[in-house]
Amino acid sequence: MTMWPPMERKPHILIVDDDPDLRSLLQDYLTQQDLPVVCAGDGTQMRAVLRSTSVQLIVLDLMLPGEDGLALMRWLHDSEYARIPVMMLTARGDDVDRIIGLELGADDYLPKPFVPRELAARIKSVLRRTHMAPPDAEPQDGSRWLRFGDWKLDTVERNIVDANGTATPLSGAEYGLLRFFLRHPNRIVSRDQLLEELAGRELDVFDRSIDLRVSRLRRRLGDDAREPAYIKTVRNEGYVFCKRIEKLDER
Repeated sequence: MTMWPPMERKPHILIVDDDPDLRSLLQDYLTQQDLPVVCAGDGTQMRAVLRSTSVQLIVLDLMLPGEDGLALMRWLHDSEYARIPVMMLTARGDDVDRIIGLELGADDYLPKPFVPRELAARIKSVLRRTHMAPPDAEPQDGSRWLRFGDWKLDTVERNIVDANGTATPLSGAEYGLLRFFLRHPNRIVSRDQLLEELAGRELDVFDRSIDLRVSRLRRRLGDDAREPAYIKTVRNEGYVFCKRIEKLDER
């Protein structure tokens, strides 16, 4: 039985979970919340959905049989779908998989068991933060390109471009973090501020998600955490993006 509509154009939430009862429950609830849903039971079905359906966010269970969620996260990270934000579903207390998933580019996570209302709230929060502009959209401030150090950011395509002109696509989480830093250069921003802005929730003392996102963005920029040129850590206070930002009229 096919579990997705062919060639749907309206953006959908893609639920990837091997539990048919949970898929059905979430599809019914999220649809009532004005969040159109399409479902997949494994990685093969997920890829088929991505090829045939417009997807604006993926809810991905990490505990899948065969090709697990972490393997699918790695595939997404290196695919043309890397910009689609991902919400991970993890086993409660499974910190290792959660950390790996965040390092691979997940935008948020929710431990099982959970109530559908909480998932819906998290999805809406991620969509607000990582809303994908269409390819021909004009930036609100009229500046498509921002230069900082040896890099340029394309705010339409959501790529960073190095000095040789090589473009690297950013995930939703990476783009959101970089844009926040570029809006607040040369000032200390706390981990609490970053989590509230980028994840829409208060920071748990054991929550390393922001530190993992910063570490991932540093790797994207080739920034050495020991002698950072872009993102400096201020002990017990937070981070500073230490480059001047220049708006460019053209590439």
